[in-house]
Amino acid sequence: MHHFDWSGIPGALPTLWTGAIITFKITLIAIVFGIIWGTILAMFRLSPIKPLAWFAQGYVTLFRSIPLVMVLLWFFLIVPQVLQSVLGLSADIDIRLASAMVAFSLFEAAYYSEIIRAGIQAVPRGQVNAAFALGMTYAQAMRLIVLPQAFRAMVPLLLTQGIVLFQDTSLVYVISLADFFRTATNIGDRDGTNVEMVLFAGAVYFVICVIASSLVKGLQKKVAR
Repeated sequence: MHHFDWSGIPGALPTLWTGAIITFKITLIAIVFGIIWGTILAMFRLSPIKPLAWFAQGYVTLFRSIPLVMVLLWFFLIVPQVLQSVLGLSADIDIRLASAMVAFSLFEAAYYSEIIRAGIQAVPRGQVNAAFALGMTYAQAMRLIVLPQAFRAMVPLLLTQGIVLFQDTSLVYVISLADFFRTATNIGDRDGTNVEMVLFAGAVYFVICVIASSLVKGLQKKVAR
C-alpha cells in the first residue's frame, strides 16, 4: 500500500511556480494570437473571394484533423531549425517555448475561427447589407458593424475554449518543456513522490479550471441579460 508523503510540496512551490509561469505564458499567447488569427480565418471563410475561403477551410480542416501532440512535435522539429537558420539561436529551453507557443497559437486558431464564424453568422444579414449600402467594404463592415456585436456574444465561448487550452498545455511534456505539469513530475521523480506530485498538479489544474468556469458562467449570465 502506498504511503502518501505530502511534506515535500511546500518546499517545491517556488520551482512549481516557475513551471506555472511557462504554462500561463503559453496559454495567454495562444489565446491572444489564436483569436486574432482565428478572426482572420473566419473572415476568409465567409469571404466571397473563393481562394481565401478555400484556404481557410483547408486550414481549419487540417488542424482539426490532427492530434495536438503531433502538431507540437512537428513544430518542435520545424521552429528551432527556422530560428537557428534565420536568427542564429541555439536549441535551448527558449526555443522549446517558442515552438510550443507557435504550435498552440496556430492549432487553437482553427477552433477559435469556427466559434467566431458562428458568431459572425448570428449577426442579422440585414446589418451587413446596410453597411454595403452605405458604401463600406467587406472588411469595414466586419470591423465596424459585425465583429463588435459578434464578439460580445462569443466572449463566454472564447473563454471556455481558453480553459480547454489551459488544460491542453500539459501536453508540452512531449517536447520536454518544463511547464507546471512537467516540473511537478520531475520533482516527483527526483524525490520519489511521483504519485503525490501528480495528484497535487491535478488538483491545481482542477481548482483553476473550476474557478475559471465559474467566472465564465457569471459572464454568460451578464451577456444574456
